[in-house]
Amino acid sequence: MNPVSLSASGRSLSRRQGVKQLRAQSQVPAVIYGSRTEPQSLQLTEKEIEDTISHAASEHILVDLEVKGDDSRKCLALIQDVQHHPVTGKILHVDLREVAEDESVVITAPIEPMGEPVGVKVSGGILEHVLFQTKIKGMPRDLPEVISVDVSPLDAGDTIHLGEIPLPENVISVGNPKLPVFSIGATRAS
Repeated sequence: MNPVSLSASGRSLSRRQGVKQLRAQSQVPAVIYGSRTEPQSLQLTEKEIEDTISHAASEHILVDLEVKGDDSRKCLALIQDVQHHPVTGKILHVDLREVAEDESVVITAPIEPMGEPVGVKVSGGILEHVLFQTKIKGMPRDLPEVISVDVSPLDAGDTIHLGEIPLPENVISVGNPKLPVFSIGATRAS
């Protein structure tokens, strides 16, 4: 995963009223934490974080974070969690986790099919997408944003299990390798 540039500044406003003021100024409250540093309250520009998330395949994004302010610093971080408004979908809060380039991390990556299965084209079967995401572990820059699986060789009755999915070098799946991910189900005869 290639890091995306993101800038933030320290946040002094907190509590409910302060957060409302931030959001009124098109800012998104955020926090960064990590095993080597103390948690720090930040604020992100609403447009910049929305653009960053909208151009990514998942919300787990590796960022080169530049924190501006009194204690300016740069670090590598993962967008760990994004809270959205339940009605409007606007971003309400972002959690960032500082990571080291030489330290492996675990993320949840989406699994997407590629191609049209033989069992669908020829046999009239149905592609069943059973597992939509899985946890993977690796160095931050080695992790894929999305796990794409070629389903074109699947015929009626065939199944691809989690352990059979090819992953990039130095990346491992944390889930049960026997879990089904994709299968071709037969249609009922009319």
